[in-house]
Amino acid sequence: MDKSDKRGRFFMEKPKHHLFICSSSRVSGEPKGVCIRKDARDLILYVQTELNDRGMSDCIVSNTGCLKLCDHGPVMVIYPEGYWYGNISEDTIDQILDALEEGNSVEELLIQ
Repeated sequence: MDKSDKRGRFFMEKPKHHLFICSSSRVSGEPKGVCIRKDARDLILYVQTELNDRGMSDCIVSNTGCLKLCDHGPVMVIYPEGYWYGNISEDTIDQILDALEEGNSVEELLIQ
């Protein structure tokens, strides 16, 4: 996703999709909360691996602090679409990425 301008300066292109996954981290850096206890770190790595395997280089993944939806954790948000998914797992991530590749959401997995 990196490109260079006419002067050879590198910049990052705006991603088509930005996936945020709650990792329950706090400003102090201490992980607390539901998402981290439900293996959010492993899910972040899984999403990154899946995106690479699928050739979805126009997407980036970021971990976030608490998204305040602990009852639905782990939580993933996809922008610019504004999709909020709860209780994500490797299986649901596969469904979500399949739909994202087709330009759709997985309605039954969205947080209402």
